[in-house]
Amino acid sequence: MSKQYLTLHTVDQAHPAEIFSLAPTPTTLLSASGSSSLRVHSTVDANFPLIQTIQDAHKLGCHHVATAKGGLGNVAASVGFGGEIKIWKKKTSEQNDEFALDWEIKPTKTSGGDVWAVALSANEEYLACTTSDGRIHVWDLTAKELIQTYETGARGGGSFAMSVDLSRDGKFTASGHESGTVYVFNNDAGRMVYSLSGLAKPVRAVAFSPGCKRLAAAGNAGIIALYDMEHGEHVGNLTSPNARPAWVTSLDWSDTGDYLLSGSLDGKVKVWEISRGVCVATHSETEGAIWSARWLPKNERALAPGMGKGEMFCAAGASKSLTFYREATGL
Repeated sequence: MSKQYLTLHTVDQAHPAEIFSLAPTPTTLLSASGSSSLRVHSTVDANFPLIQTIQDAHKLGCHHVATAKGGLGNVAASVGFGGEIKIWKKKTSEQNDEFALDWEIKPTKTSGGDVWAVALSANEEYLACTTSDGRIHVWDLTAKELIQTYETGARGGGSFAMSVDLSRDGKFTASGHESGTVYVFNNDAGRMVYSLSGLAKPVRAVAFSPGCKRLAAAGNAGIIALYDMEHGEHVGNLTSPNARPAWVTSLDWSDTGDYLLSGSLDGKVKVWEISRGVCVATHSETEGAIWSARWLPKNERALAPGMGKGEMFCAAGASKSLTFYREATGL
């Protein structure tokens, strides 16, 4: 049984350059691109208006922005092409709520390779980032200090760590590498617990399910591998029959863990049903790359007329536009 999603709205030319990363909060969506500014759009208005532009956030452009999955949406982190990490906090005033710079992790503070991917814990208190020499650093955002470094190679000789995620319960950190290997670390014990194979090509996205029972990983192999987190076993692959594999650039689980959203280099956004291991919806609004696709958190607040009550997600990439979709049911 397939699911149907309708194009709800498109924000054309949302950035002057390709959009590389999206990060939702309960009421907004942050986006980052090859330009120097971060932009914030409302997700509770049917027109998804631009409500904040953070000028000169990263002078050389920004390749990753992250918010806490299941979090309050008060903290965001972004990584620029200059290697700097910036932590943003929402400042509340009588007029509006806007993100402002809280502090910055300079490139020299990350010891070794350049920083690439970044993720936040659900409680917005910890940050994990990867480096080009295979390290994964974990920072305490309250104390503003580095508390853990995981090595995946001798003395920083690991494979480029292209992706990272933190489980919602805070127990695990996962990283995906250029070598095709996925590593999982136990944050309480401070050590690696699983080294997962099965992809053989660069891993551009890793994502824990909301209940932390599964880990999804994908990249240049064009398939999505699923791993069990109790035993570290490879339990299945998600692939589209009769379709030429394209690099998978983005993964995101729905809040229930029943569906997985993927974006790929061929411009397709797909929704996968985990229980049956099949693709139940495909959208290809553009021929350009999709660099990021994210579910929008279910919102308790009243949404604008026409937005429906079903699931919503957003996709962005080479088109420089933000395209929002909603489930066809739940009108």
